[in-house]
Amino acid sequence: MPGFNLMSYIMPPEDKLFFAYFQDGADICLESANLYNDIIHNSLTEELKEQALKNKKKGKVTYRAILKQLNKSFITPIEREDIQIIASQLNKINKKIIKACLNLEVYRISQYTEEMKEQAFTLILATEKLKAMMKEFKKVSDPEKFTKLNIEMKEIESRGDEIHRKAMFNLFSGKYDAIDIIKYRDMYKEIENAFDACFYVTDTILNVVLKQN
Repeated sequence: MPGFNLMSYIMPPEDKLFFAYFQDGADICLESANLYNDIIHNSLTEELKEQALKNKKKGKVTYRAILKQLNKSFITPIEREDIQIIASQLNKINKKIIKACLNLEVYRISQYTEEMKEQAFTLILATEKLKAMMKEFKKVSDPEKFTKLNIEMKEIESRGDEIHRKAMFNLFSGKYDAIDIIKYRDMYKEIENAFDACFYVTDTILNVVLKQN
């Protein structure tokens, strides 16, 4: 039988803000993932670059809002440390994606590999799963549901690992010169780190739910 999170109904309105901010953070991550995918399948235009910078700012504003709310809250709906971890990792995911977007210009990369396209698509799946978990987080504490979502995220992260290994194999096949190896390796790693952070968030949420049941 699904667990019923009584705290989500009796907690003060200001404490519910944490879950709203978490949802905002996940939404921004998904927006940035879609933006990266758009760039990788087309090109980095000035308009998309401007959108990337706006998303970076939105992520930072949400992160700071969570910390501000945390500092003025005497009682919190979940442990303070967990709130800080979730907020920090959401901001990290967004920053990694935006950094990848902007580094395409820094590294003067105009040829996007199949592995970059695969990473971009898989990143959308990861951030969609993150958004789904955040939506459930503020409603009920059903360990089975969160365990299922966490397993699904782990499968996505594992898919990301496979893409990264394939990318590294091709990168060191002799087809690329030393400079290009450095450029593409950094690009692949940035998105790989975003995958890891997505799983870290869902794993943290699952642990929170398990502690409350």
